[in-house]
Amino acid sequence: MKVCTYNVNSIRARSELVTRWLEKRTADLDVLCLQELKVVDELFPHHLFQPAGYQCYPFGQKTYNGVAICTRHPLTTVHYGFGDPQWDEQKRLIWGATEMLTIVNVYAPHGDVRGTEKYFYKLRWYERFRDFLNTTFHPDQPLIVVGDFNVALEDKDVYDPDALRDTIGTMPEEREALRSILEWGLIDSFRFLYPDQQQFTWWDYIGGAIWKNAGMRIDYILCTRPLLPALQDVEVDLWARRRRKPTPSDHAPVIATFDLSQIKTEKP
Repeated sequence: MKVCTYNVNSIRARSELVTRWLEKRTADLDVLCLQELKVVDELFPHHLFQPAGYQCYPFGQKTYNGVAICTRHPLTTVHYGFGDPQWDEQKRLIWGATEMLTIVNVYAPHGDVRGTEKYFYKLRWYERFRDFLNTTFHPDQPLIVVGDFNVALEDKDVYDPDALRDTIGTMPEEREALRSILEWGLIDSFRFLYPDQQQFTWWDYIGGAIWKNAGMRIDYILCTRPLLPALQDVEVDLWARRRRKPTPSDHAPVIATFDLSQIKTEKP
């Protein structure tokens, strides 16, 4: 099973790119988790994904945020948001279960400089997400959590640790918030396989950052320990980002490959 997380930065603006990207990959992705849709559910472009055999479950809003799970395998259940109107005003969470595992797709808040309203909202959101994990799942079950977390966990996850120190996405309290999610019982799949490799997933549009590889790693595929025997590889698909036309997202897709025959599970 190949699971992909991709912040598309507006699915309608990225329609040509996504179409060409999926054709290039010849529909080898089993589950495609999208973030930052920037579109209401009624206008989600299902037609982009249907030719490749995907059924998509969007949870979107106008102009901002939005997440979706597109899958070539049936989901036994789909849940939209935290189930809390206050926290679900911003569409940042969707999760679904297959016969063998559960997949959670998140778009964490970007935040802002220390002390601002958006800064505090980001930290509170992480606390709410940790509570959600505690009350909904257990680390012993096969669980994959993917998405744009808007935090670079370590200095090696940014191109210039000195220049970016204590900025949005690298502040110690943000990193501690993401570590609290890992401490619940999730493993950073890329870092598990490649402990010393530097690989980014986001590059600013300004200054040709993608061509200089001046980026950050803020998109993750996390999994619980029962899935580690099945984890085979994690890659960043630079084709979708390293181009000028069609206009890319500022993120690249991240793809993890799991051999589910290597695990024994009960239904979630």
